[in-house]
Amino acid sequence: MGRLGFSTTDSARLLLTGVLALSVVLAEQEGENLSGLSDNPDKGIFAVRENGTTCLLVEFAVKFLVPYDVLALNGIDLITEQASFNLPRGAEIEGKCDSTESEIHISWKNNAYTLRIYFSKEFRDKGTEVWKISRVQFVYDTSETSHFINAYNPGKHTANTHRLSALVTPAGHAYVCAAQQTLRLISSDHQKGITLSMYDIQIQPFDIASDFIFSEPYKCITDQRERLEEILPLILGLILGLVIVIMLTIYHFHLKLTATQPQLPRDRSMYKNM
Repeated sequence: MGRLGFSTTDSARLLLTGVLALSVVLAEQEGENLSGLSDNPDKGIFAVRENGTTCLLVEFAVKFLVPYDVLALNGIDLITEQASFNLPRGAEIEGKCDSTESEIHISWKNNAYTLRIYFSKEFRDKGTEVWKISRVQFVYDTSETSHFINAYNPGKHTANTHRLSALVTPAGHAYVCAAQQTLRLISSDHQKGITLSMYDIQIQPFDIASDFIFSEPYKCITDQRERLEEILPLILGLILGLVIVIMLTIYHFHLKLTATQPQLPRDRSMYKNM
């Protein structure tokens, strides 16, 4: 029997193949649905994990407003209806993590609906590194009758954002916003406009230091403004109270000074007797 021989080139190829296979195993990524941890029935908590560690964490409530066509009663004309529904808590999660780009895919109803959110990092002015949502895609099937009733020519459609730069956040921070943030997507269904509204948001797609734990929050401008509107009356009340106290104090000292000064007679004839 002949001996099996391996050349140096064959050995190198086998080694390279082994390294690539090992890297694929080491870089294994999985999605997890943690929505059961939320007390809010409308809010979902979703994570993407790499090598057993959280690399992307999303917590939010999402509402969709999707227009679709139905046949009018005359059987000829088309009229537009609106399907309104929320992102369910029992969705399936997939995703990818990288140092500068990451994404999460959220699907439900046997893939009749899929929401894909893409994140990216970039450097802004003065070398400041930030992350943002760079693209959102929503795939939906109008033949799914729980939301689309009597849809005309039902089928799958894809809606995308255009030149998106949303939720811009300093690197190493989690974006936090209780206020509603609205995105508009354009559908392949005759360019219809789809509204995607997010609220009670907490998102971090990069640089998560602790497993399942968000980093330091970066509050959205809307929340900061609302917080200022809440405390502004208190600040003005404190200032007004301080002004009143100062005025009363000055008046009190004025009374004391005038009370200790000798009173000169107003009748000039009395000066002769002084």
